Amino acid sequence: MASKFERKFGKYAIRNLTLFLILGYVVGYLIYFFNKDLYAMLTFNPYQILHGQVWRIITWVISMPESLGIFTIIMLFLYYSLGRTLEKTWGTYRYNVYLFSGFFFTIIGAFILYFILMVSGIPIMVQGQALQGASRAVAMGQIIGMYTTTYYINTSIFLAFAATYPDQELLLYFIIPVKIKWLGLVYIVFMGIDVVRTFMTEGIISGILVLAMIIFSLMNFLIYFFFVRKKMGIGGVTFKQRKRKVQYKQKVSQAQAHNTYANGARHKCAICGRTDLDNPELSFRFCSKCSGNKEYCEDHLFTHEHN
Repeated sequence: MASKFERKFGKYAIRNLTLFLILGYVVGYLIYFFNKDLYAMLTFNPYQILHGQVWRIITWVISMPESLGIFTIIMLFLYYSLGRTLEKTWGTYRYNVYLFSGFFFTIIGAFILYFILMVSGIPIMVQGQALQGASRAVAMGQIIGMYTTTYYINTSIFLAFAATYPDQELLLYFIIPVKIKWLGLVYIVFMGIDVVRTFMTEGIISGILVLAMIIFSLMNFLIYFFFVRKKMGIGGVTFKQRKRKVQYKQKVSQAQAHNTYANGARHKCAICGRTDLDNPELSFRFCSKCSGNKEYCEDHLFTHEHN
């Protein structure tokens, strides 16, 4: 059932949002390769944002989540496929809310970290000397910006798909079938390893930044997994069942848009030919197992042969 917000703002939802996100990365990669100075002006930097460069609040979403390579390209195609499926399952509005909340929490988390580190007095050393005043603030903004990317927002798409379709299989290395719920657990383990490695090799500040940005960037997934998923009716449902339900809804909407018969009837049984105009007391339903947009009256819905 649609919420009040969905009924009011659903018309503004962006269809195929994952595609726009990936196209943004393409633009970001191109800008980086042709004009690194311009690219640096578009990345997230809380100090610069607070000093007038407000466009960075939006343009940072095109920043590269990781270095470009064949693995990155494969992963972007995977995220597109997973995102499109989630959008069809949840609906465009809810998928928009999920992704945009990921962006929002990441921005809020970056500013919180910036202000905490600024007032903490933790020294920033450059060539053996501690920066002070404005120089320290500028350096802190650059450090926060280095850790503010959409990498973990992409991860949230993967984890949301794993939580929605836990038994769906992916081909690991294009050969080995693995249930996506296990790959989701592997993702979480690798994030934990990344945090520990950062603490051990790059120091406390870097470790805190990585841990905090993971938590803030995945806040949308945590809210979805622990609070929203059951309310959306998701959980314990197989991928095939959800996919069939989505396809059935698409069939119904397409048929309702085109099935207006010559006599003005909107529903007609494919077996007996009775319509809702001649028999208004009858109920008509579309069959999800039959090809095309075949509709049946209540007498033949469960007795006809699927074709």
